[in-house]
Parts: sequence; C-alpha cells; structure tokens
Amino acid sequence: MRKLSIALLPGDGIGQEVVPAARRVLEAAASTTGLSLHFEAFDWGSDYYFQHGVMMPMDALDRLRRHDAILLGAVGHPDIPDHVTLNGMLLPIRRGFDLYVNVRPAFLYQGVASPLAGYQPGSIDMVVIRENTEGEYANVGGFLYHHQPEEVAVQTSLFTRHGCERIIRYAFDLARRRNRQRRLASITKSNAQGYGMVLWDRIFRQVAAEYPDIETESLLVDAAAMNFVRRPSTFDVVVASNLFGDILSDLSAVVTGSIGLAPSANLDPRRQSPSLFEPVHGSAPDIAGKGLANPLATILAAAMMMEHLDQPAAAASIESAVRDALASGQALTADLGGQATTSAATDAVLSRLA
Repeated sequence: MRKLSIALLPGDGIGQEVVPAARRVLEAAASTTGLSLHFEAFDWGSDYYFQHGVMMPMDALDRLRRHDAILLGAVGHPDIPDHVTLNGMLLPIRRGFDLYVNVRPAFLYQGVASPLAGYQPGSIDMVVIRENTEGEYANVGGFLYHHQPEEVAVQTSLFTRHGCERIIRYAFDLARRRNRQRRLASITKSNAQGYGMVLWDRIFRQVAAEYPDIETESLLVDAAAMNFVRRPSTFDVVVASNLFGDILSDLSAVVTGSIGLAPSANLDPRRQSPSLFEPVHGSAPDIAGKGLANPLATILAAAMMMEHLDQPAAAASIESAVRDALASGQALTADLGGQATTSAATDAVLSRLA
C-alpha cells in the first residue's frame, strides 16, 4: 500500500469549508483504491497574519517540502489588502517551489447550464495553461516619493526565454497527450507590449515547428476574450502569460457554468518540490460560514492531485463521482442554480464513491 502525505492549507473564508470537504472525498477514494493518505493541516492565512504579522512562518516552505503535495483552499480577507495576502502566502509558495505550470481545465458537465445558449455537455472542453512564476506577476518595481503627492509607482513585467519556452513546450506536450482537437492557442498582446510578448510570440513559433501535428493560432488577449464567448468549443489547450492566463481562466470557468467548478494545479513537472492544488475561486467572505460554498472545484483539484501523484484510479473515481453527482442534480449549489449546501454536495459525491 502506497502512503502519501498531503499538506492542507484551508486558508481563509470558504477555504475552511471546501478543504475539509475535499479531504472527506480523498479519504473515501483512498479506501476504495488501496491508498494510504496522511494529512497535516496548517493554520496559516489571514488569522495567522492578525496574530503574527505574516501570512505564514519563515520556515513554511521547509515544512511543506516534507509532503508529497499541497491542497489549498483560498486566501483573502476584507480587512487585509489583497496584495498582502497574495504576496504573503500563495505567490511565495509558487515561486519558492518553482511551480511554473498552472493548469486550469474548464469542462461543461451534464446537468450544468452554460450562460451561453446552445452548448451541450462536453461541447466546451478546454485547458488554460498559465505561466505561473514570472510575467506580469514577477513583482519587479517599486515606489518613489512613497505616499507623497508626486508619488510614482513602477511595475515591470519579466519575460525570460527560459520561462517562456518551458511553459509553451508544456502546453504543446499537453495538446498532444489530450489528443482531442490537437490545437494550441497562444495568447499575448504583442501589438502593445513590444518586448516581452514579442519574445513570447517568437519562442512560440520556434517551438511550434517541433510539433507539426498540433494546429496553432496566436491571438491578442482582447480577441481571445471575445472568442472564449463567441466560439468556446473551438479551444482545446490555451497557453498564456501569468496575467492573461489568470483572467481568461476565470472566463472559461464562467462559460462552463461557474467558477465554483474550476480546479487548478500549480505544478513542478520535474517533481523536485511538492505541487500545489487549489480551486480557482477566492475566499468569498460574503458567504463564508453559511454552508453555501461549492466544494466541487476543490474536490476536482484533489482529483488532479491524485493524477499528478500517479494515482489514476483514485483520480478517475473522484472525477466520475463529481460528474454523476452533477448530472443527478444533487450537487447543484446556489452558484449552479440549485439549492444544495456544501455538505449536501459533498455527500452527493461521497455516495457515488461508496
């Protein structure tokens, strides 16, 4: 029996509800697939910040490194600026472990209505691959004349040949493995961002020459946003910079029903550090503690975690249970137009795992 150690970071808001739900599902899947899971929960996040002035302790990465993977809930609190919470916890983990691949799938499930007319279950099935450690989120810059009337802020995007090539190559390999449409769309804004994104476009063309079996298109981000709504079924794999991938994956989640169904993986493909799995949604303080949160994005992120940890049976059983629960209507939470509570949606998945 293989033993795996999972670090749990519930974080803030509804993260405190959806991570325990995903843990229950993981334990149930493990019991049916002969897998032993050990969990260690960490109380880091905004409450920790109020007590200690930091989102997580100085040795956080060393403590996380002992685990095979990390499951995160959400980070964010209305009384703490978002740049403090994000740069205090999630981004240091991504950069510290060089989790340079962010995978965000979007699938239109049976039983879920798209806000776009005429799309049937399975007709929208795309994956946004987001560069996860540099680009617009490199946080290079600073203030001059801070908090004075003549204050200046400089924010610099950082694009490296190494960073662009490795994420683009990952996306091409995924398009080949998925073997769906065998299409890859690259998203930039190189008509206005004439250095970093021109470099991205040039590297994309160079790498594309090595994958003649993959059909490609290059889109400006505004055109991509329009086409995610106008023709979402034509997208297979999409590769984009840190900022554009972040924004477009929210849009792909919405056209497939709800951001409450959107999981994501922050991967180290070399497997030198633990990868991190999380829902795309935030901490949603307006509904926190009310039992209204949709746990399915976190549960699907747990399935992605099992796949990454070479446990395909557990991953498949979780995803199948989610599909069946959605199709039955029993797991439709308020964001999906239903009335299921967090616990009811979780129970609907668990009953199908049993």
